[in-house]
Amino acid sequence: MAGYILPILIIVASVIFFMAGFFVKYFIDKNSLNSAFSKADRIRREAEKKAEEIKKEAVLAAKSESIRLKEIADEEVRIQKQELSQLDRRLSIKDDNLEKRISLIEKKESDFMRREKILVQSEKAISEKEKLIDEKLKEKIAELEKVSGMTSTEAKNILINSITEEAKHESAKAIKRIEDETREIADKKAKEIIATAIQRYAGDYVAEKSISSVQLPSDEMKGRIIGREGRNIRALEAATGVDLIIDETPEAVILSSFNPIKREIAKLSLERLISDGRIHPARIEEIVAKVEEELNQTMKEAGEQATFDVGIHGVHPELLKLLGRLKYRTSYSQNVYNHSIEVAFLCGIMASELNINVKQAKRAGLLHDIGKAVDHEVEGSHAVIGADLAKKFGESPKVVHAIAAHHFDEEPNSVLAVLVSASDALSAARPGARKEMFETYVKRLEDLEAIANSFNGVAKSYVIQAGREIRAIVQSQKISDEDSVMLSKDIAKKIENTMQYPGQIKVTVIRETRATEFAK
Repeated sequence: MAGYILPILIIVASVIFFMAGFFVKYFIDKNSLNSAFSKADRIRREAEKKAEEIKKEAVLAAKSESIRLKEIADEEVRIQKQELSQLDRRLSIKDDNLEKRISLIEKKESDFMRREKILVQSEKAISEKEKLIDEKLKEKIAELEKVSGMTSTEAKNILINSITEEAKHESAKAIKRIEDETREIADKKAKEIIATAIQRYAGDYVAEKSISSVQLPSDEMKGRIIGREGRNIRALEAATGVDLIIDETPEAVILSSFNPIKREIAKLSLERLISDGRIHPARIEEIVAKVEEELNQTMKEAGEQATFDVGIHGVHPELLKLLGRLKYRTSYSQNVYNHSIEVAFLCGIMASELNINVKQAKRAGLLHDIGKAVDHEVEGSHAVIGADLAKKFGESPKVVHAIAAHHFDEEPNSVLAVLVSASDALSAARPGARKEMFETYVKRLEDLEAIANSFNGVAKSYVIQAGREIRAIVQSQKISDEDSVMLSKDIAKKIENTMQYPGQIKVTVIRETRATEFAK
């Protein structure tokens, strides 16, 4: 029994302590809650007080801002009232001026009406006088028609035809007289200049074709050039862009291409490969690249040599390269490089005779065909292309215009442009300088004769001097001496408008009068 009392006492004591702790905690929490409520109430009162102060300050600031905005609005109203007052004064002044103008216009209108009435009366009087004059003129015309035996229309036509024929004959006589007077001096001087230029310079020419031939040491080399299964010849054609023709021609290979520079590269490369003896695709590409580089340098040196021979300097390096490319360019089988040098000398000689800038004339003559170096790459006339290149690389406007106008793509407006055109024609027309196909040549002669025969009064026509002159024999009954002058000009004009030809064509009209009588 005593063993159970101690645990029971411990349990009772624990319950008592638990209840005591619970009540202590209850009282502490209650005090804390009351303290928190009082603190919250104090914070609320302080917040309400502070909010009231902020509200008062905001009301004061709003009133201050309202007063400031009112002052600004009052000032703007005052300014607008002042501007309206000024505008009102200006409108009043304008109204006064407008009234004055209206009164002035009314005054002028009344004056105009008065003058118009006077003018109408004058017109009536003039109309009556014109009627009277017309009646008298008709009477006089009727009397003249009665006396002459023809109507006024017939007389007018006869008079017009007579005046027209007389004016035509007089103009033809005047043209012939002027031509005779100027030809004695102009033709003589022109022939002297051209003869002097031709005597002092005669250029070489080279007739290039579209194929080149490479000589072989033996026919056995053809097999080595072709290579196993044709790999060497394919590599060579691919590297150079040239067709290789290996046929029955003994100890020779034919290179065919319209591009003379590629053909030259292929020729030099093949000669080196034959000399070296090592012919395989890698070696072919190496030799072709090396030859191409050397040929570019050669073309630049050729351009420099041309400028040195002609005696000009300061040409842009790119133009020198293009000038060197002309060494491998032909026109009607005439080498363009030699042709350009020839034209430069001719321009210089004629410029010295005419006392104009010789170096500028040589420069324009040397560069006049520079467009032919790239005309297979760029669209357009070689004259226009060359002018664009010259302008791009810093040539003077006069030289640029001379290049553009030497084939009349532009109208020549300077002596230099005419000199370049004339020198180009002289170099191209020199016997042996150019060649053309026989069919084209014959067709040009036939076209010339057809143009001459198409004119009324032409009996026969003959083309002579390899197409450089055409002679038309006219019927003397239909064409007078004065009319033959006009006919030659008309034929020449039609040839210029319908045909293309190098140089110039002389048109000669021949008229003869034959008197026949029989002795009986």
